[in-house]
Amino acid sequence: MASLAPQPAGAEKASAEPDALRITEIFLSIQGESTTVGLPTVFVRTTGCPLRCQYCDTAYAFSGGERMTLDAILAKVDSHGVRHVTVTGGEPLAQPATLTLMRRLCDAGYQVSLETSGALDIAAVDPRVMQVVDIKTPASKEEARNLWSNLAHLRAGDQLKFVLCDRADYEWSRAKLTGMKLAPGVEVLFSPSFETLPGRTLAEWILADRLGVRMQVQLHKVLWGNEPGR
Repeated sequence: MASLAPQPAGAEKASAEPDALRITEIFLSIQGESTTVGLPTVFVRTTGCPLRCQYCDTAYAFSGGERMTLDAILAKVDSHGVRHVTVTGGEPLAQPATLTLMRRLCDAGYQVSLETSGALDIAAVDPRVMQVVDIKTPASKEEARNLWSNLAHLRAGDQLKFVLCDRADYEWSRAKLTGMKLAPGVEVLFSPSFETLPGRTLAEWILADRLGVRMQVQLHKVLWGNEPGR
């Protein structure tokens, strides 16, 4: 006989919607970051983030959004007709169903990447997904949220990204790299904060130190600025 014990508030809704996510936007753009920069890519931007980085450019994704089933998300992605998909946010891993979405995208033949803050555990991410994991620098104001155990879960083809706001961030990041043990094939990306650090300045620092990192600028911002959906 089924139990008649009262259920916690919201439990029925959660069990009725295990295959749904709250989504801020799904759009086609040019990938502006990571090693797939320049490729036409569908972005699935989830809603909600537990962090408040001072340089965040997607604060509009902190709340609101539309609850969509995974079937509806996949149909929307398919309508754009490209094979690269980036799951971003907000913080995608704040919603458990994101793991299922990425697995289904991979099963459907998409080349999938995940952009995550580095504050939540990536251990359960499908190994077919290219992970772009942030390290939060002091100027982000979220340094304490770095989940350093994530480094052990990075695989060849994944990327570790530092967004730098100033010289102090650069020196902190350079020091963190010293002795950092990453799997072979994991790339380190240094990106200047679009608002506070000129790209040329960062390039000069990297060259002066002969630092073995890949510098990147946010190509989508060069093209469209901070326009949402780009």
